[in-house]
Amino acid sequence: MEKLFFQSSLPRSGSTLLQNIMGQNPDFYTTPTSGIIELLYAAKERYTNASEFKTQDKKAMEQAFLSFCGGGIHNYFESLTDKKYVIDKSRGWLGFQGFLNSIHPNPKIICMVRDPRAIFTSFEKKFRANPLSQVHTATINKGYNTTEKRIDHWIQDPPIGLTLERLYQALKENYTSKMLILRFEDLTFNPQKEIEKVYNYLELPQFKHDFNNVEQVTHEDDTFHGIYGDHQIRQQVKPVKSDYNQILGVDAANWVKNRYQWFYDTFNYS
Repeated sequence: MEKLFFQSSLPRSGSTLLQNIMGQNPDFYTTPTSGIIELLYAAKERYTNASEFKTQDKKAMEQAFLSFCGGGIHNYFESLTDKKYVIDKSRGWLGFQGFLNSIHPNPKIICMVRDPRAIFTSFEKKFRANPLSQVHTATINKGYNTTEKRIDHWIQDPPIGLTLERLYQALKENYTSKMLILRFEDLTFNPQKEIEKVYNYLELPQFKHDFNNVEQVTHEDDTFHGIYGDHQIRQQVKPVKSDYNQILGVDAANWVKNRYQWFYDTFNYS
């Protein structure tokens, strides 16, 4: 592996699609939802709390631990692939950038975003399409009985609410100035233009992609993600019709826009 890149995107914003587009390039190994960040979380927790590290020289232990993590990432992917470039996909990188920069200086992170109204609409469609899975949430937990209440719940919990909070904080700390932000709507409308941005950002030679025949090269079992798991892609890259007013209702859609006005202003959504 010559270079490691990262993708940390909003849910339902084309992160899987982007991984599979880039996977057409034989020089790239692109991950599904990656678990390596979980290994780093666990290692950081033990380093922070284990007395064995606290009883030794602080600076020496810090340097050793950071080298351990950086070497661990490198060796992890060296065992998985012999390709030149890796794009590791995890929503967690958005909230882990300070630590990531310590073990992998100046990381290049791609972040896919999408109109939050469309994201909530996607979740609402999944909820309605799985009536047999609604016994607990809709009957016992009355907080799920309306679309508006479900939106309230998704705002508070992962993956939507947490990821939007991480993105908001990344903006406040100016991490996004070093990231590549791609809008899902732009990628599906003009994939050639957006993928050219990716290669320019990664400082790599351009590659000719086939946006009419994107094969699925990343695979994960969506049953582990519950009814909201959706990591299957369409082979043809094309725009997706906006239907949030019809699915959420105009009032709920407007409420989402008002709730996340910072998002609409920052990423030029109307």
